[in-house]
Amino acid sequence: MIIGFDFDGTLVDSYTPIEEAFKRALEIRYRWLPGKSLWAKLLTKIELQFERPTFGGHKKTHKPPFFLRTKFFETWFIERAKLSKPIDDTPELLKRLKEEGHVVISFSAEDFIDGMKVKRLKMAGLYDLFDDIIVFGREMTLDEAFRLVREKYGNETFIWVDDKPWRFIGRGDENTEFVWYYFPFTAKFVEKNREKLALIPHLHVIRDLWSIFDVIERVKQERSP
Repeated sequence: MIIGFDFDGTLVDSYTPIEEAFKRALEIRYRWLPGKSLWAKLLTKIELQFERPTFGGHKKTHKPPFFLRTKFFETWFIERAKLSKPIDDTPELLKRLKEEGHVVISFSAEDFIDGMKVKRLKMAGLYDLFDDIIVFGREMTLDEAFRLVREKYGNETFIWVDDKPWRFIGRGDENTEFVWYYFPFTAKFVEKNREKLALIPHLHVIRDLWSIFDVIERVKQERSP
C-alpha cells in the first residue's frame, strides 16, 4: 500500500511552539524591539488564523503575501522547527511501515517560504525516511498532487493520513482510504463542523499514529476478494 502522511500536527507537534518560536525570531531579528512577548502573542494569533480550515478548499495554488515571505518568517520557521517534537515516535513508525513493504510518502502543503517544508522535514530527521516527498500549494494544487501520486504509483490502495480532514472532502478515488489523525489543536476546528465528516467516504479516525497498522489490517480484510 501507499501511505501518505501530512507533516504539521500529524508527524510532529509544531503548533505548541509557535509563540516561543516568534519570541526567538524577534530576539534574533529585532533585538531592539520592546515588548517582544506581547508581539509574539499578537503574531501567534495572526498565524493561527491561517490554520483555520477551508472545507473542500485548496483547489488553487497560492502565493503568500510578501510580508510572510521575509527573513523574519524564515527565521521563525527555523526556530519553530527546532522546537517541534515528533509525535508517537514517528521515525520508528515510518521505518516499520517500510519494513512491512509499504511505500511511505510525505504529502503536505508548502510553507510561506519556498522550500521550507523540505528543510523542516530534514531538520526533523524525517526526510530520508520517506520514499517520496510531494509538496502541494505553491507549484501544484492538492488535486494535482493527488493525480501525481496516481501517475507515480498507479491504482494501488492509498492511505492518506492527515490531522486536517477538511482536505479530504471531494478528493481521492475508490482506492483511497482517508485517515483522520485526531490532533487536539486542529481537531477543535473539526468538532465545530463535525457534520462535514459525512462527506468523506472510507474515513478512519485514529488518536495515536501506531493505530495506522490496525487501519491497514482492516483495509486488507475489507478489500480482499
